[in-house]
Amino acid sequence: MVYSGRSDPAILGGSERPCDEGRSMLKRSTRRLWREGRRAPGYSFVDFLHGYVYARWPYRYIGWAKGDRKIPLFLVPIVGLAAKLFLGKGAGRSAAAKRAFADHYHGKVVPTRAAEQLVTLDVDVELRGLEQVIPYATAQDILLQEPDHIVVLECPCRAGVPNPCRPLDVCLIIGEPFADFILEHHPAKSRRITQQEAVAILRAERARGHVHHAFFKDAMLGRFYAICNCCSCCCGAMKAHRSGTPMLAPSGYLCEVEPERCEGCGACAEICPFDALSLESGLARVAPDRCMGCGVCVAHCPQGALALVLAPAKGEPLLVRRLAGRDEAL
Repeated sequence: MVYSGRSDPAILGGSERPCDEGRSMLKRSTRRLWREGRRAPGYSFVDFLHGYVYARWPYRYIGWAKGDRKIPLFLVPIVGLAAKLFLGKGAGRSAAAKRAFADHYHGKVVPTRAAEQLVTLDVDVELRGLEQVIPYATAQDILLQEPDHIVVLECPCRAGVPNPCRPLDVCLIIGEPFADFILEHHPAKSRRITQQEAVAILRAERARGHVHHAFFKDAMLGRFYAICNCCSCCCGAMKAHRSGTPMLAPSGYLCEVEPERCEGCGACAEICPFDALSLESGLARVAPDRCMGCGVCVAHCPQGALALVLAPAKGEPLLVRRLAGRDEAL
C-alpha cells in the first residue's frame, strides 16, 4: 500500500488543510509526518506506522533492539511479524539478515567538518540517489526542509544503560517534520537549539572522543533525519557493527600517519573508537579495513602526526554543501 492523493483517513488529519487541534486525535507534528509520507514515493502505511512507533517511543524501541529492555510477552508475536515485514523472510541472525537490517537503518560516519555542514545550512536541500555516499539499498536521500530547525534529544542508547557516558543530550534531530515531532512528543527530554549550539555540541563530543554519525532510516521517510554523537561503549549501532551488522558506512576518508612527527605516545590507539590504530616498533599504524575515517584520532594526536586523506575505496564523503553544488572544496 502506497500513499496516494485519495488516501485520506480522518484519524490522520485527512486533507492538506490545517485541522483544528481540538478535534484531532493526533498531534500536529504527527499529521505533518503523515502528509510528508503521502508525498514520499513508495512510502507505505506500514512504513508510517513503523516510523511513528520508532520516533514516538525511541527509548523502548532502541532498548529492545539493543537487548537492554525485554520485549513484553504479549508483543513478541507482533515484533516477530514486524521483523518479517521489514526485513523479509530472511529475518534472523544470518549475514544476509544482518545486511537486510542495515539496508533499512544505517549511519554514515562524518568527520566534524562534514557534520557542521549538516547543521548550518540556510536553505532547503534535496539530494537523491546518493549510492556512492550512502551505500545501502534504501534510505539514501537528504531532503532537508527547514534545516535550521534543530532539536537536541537525550540519547536513547546512553539513557538505556547503567552509568552511561555524559551528557545525555547529544542526539541532533535536524529539519522537518522530524524536529517538531520529537519536540512535541518528548518535551521533557528534548529542546530546540540554534545552529551555533548544535556546532558547539558537535565540537564538545569530538573533544570527548565520540563519533558523529548521520543516520538514515526507511521508516523516517527514507532519508536523513539525525546526527548521533556516539560512544563505543553505549551506542547500539557501533555494537551492532562490531557484531557483524554492517550498519555504519565509512566517511570516505582514511587516517594516514606521518612517521616523522609520530612519537609513539599511543594516544591515538587509546582513543580510536573502531580499534583501527596500534603501535608497532614505536610508531602508530592504521588498519585500513577497520578505519572508518571519523577523525577522532586526528583531533587527539598531540604531535599532529595524523591526517584524514580521501580514500575512494571507502566511498564519497558526505559533504552536503559540495553535493548540493554550493561548495566544491573537499
